[in-house]
Amino acid sequence: MLSSVKRTPRLALHAAAVLLTVTSASEAVADDGAGPFGVTTVAAANSPTARVGPLFNGGQHHCTASVVRSLHRNLLVTAAHCLDNGDHDLVFVPGYRDGRAPYGKWKVLKRYMPEGWSKGQDEDSDVAFATVEGDIQDVVGGNRFVTGTVTGATAVTVTGYPSSRDLPISCTNKPTAHSRTQQRIDCPEFTGGTSGSPWVNGNGQVVGVLGGHEQGGATADVSYSVVLGTEAAALYRDVVG
Repeated sequence: MLSSVKRTPRLALHAAAVLLTVTSASEAVADDGAGPFGVTTVAAANSPTARVGPLFNGGQHHCTASVVRSLHRNLLVTAAHCLDNGDHDLVFVPGYRDGRAPYGKWKVLKRYMPEGWSKGQDEDSDVAFATVEGDIQDVVGGNRFVTGTVTGATAVTVTGYPSSRDLPISCTNKPTAHSRTQQRIDCPEFTGGTSGSPWVNGNGQVVGVLGGHEQGGATADVSYSVVLGTEAAALYRDVVG
């Protein structure tokens, strides 16, 4: 963090995650089609989830990030509080499962945070980008980072890595407005470590990033994201420009 106080992503969450069972819900599409919605499962190993991975500092992973499209093909998006904690040797491992790194390990190089976060840790600015060493987009692909979408226009799929597990979890549901600047989603068992998880709609667009209010949520069953608006759009343009 920029301040001297180091906060843990997703404060006051349950100490341990409940063992999740793979069901047909893991195949639910991120639109208003077939559900069920609001059910968390182990994420399937496929092309979309290969773009998501944990951020490691040493032997522990503490947050989630995902690959988004950029001209230089080396860009991640995550929550600002995941990058602003003094860790200088972060490594991103896309598609990580049970200690295996099927798409390699990628060193984080540069970090980019909006002014609202870097100057005051404003929860409405809790989104950030990072570059990695190498063209990761050529290996796993990337989702589009999109701002200005209407909250709840379609359902989204949230995929992330709880710190207590070495497998990704996934949940599809329809976000609702928490405030003018924050959106929320009801998905159980998104515990500490899932900060930075992408909210991806059926068009492969990242329309939210788990974080924001209460650094993503004070309980494991309700998660938040900044409403991606003009500040996020300007930051993305600066990074890729």
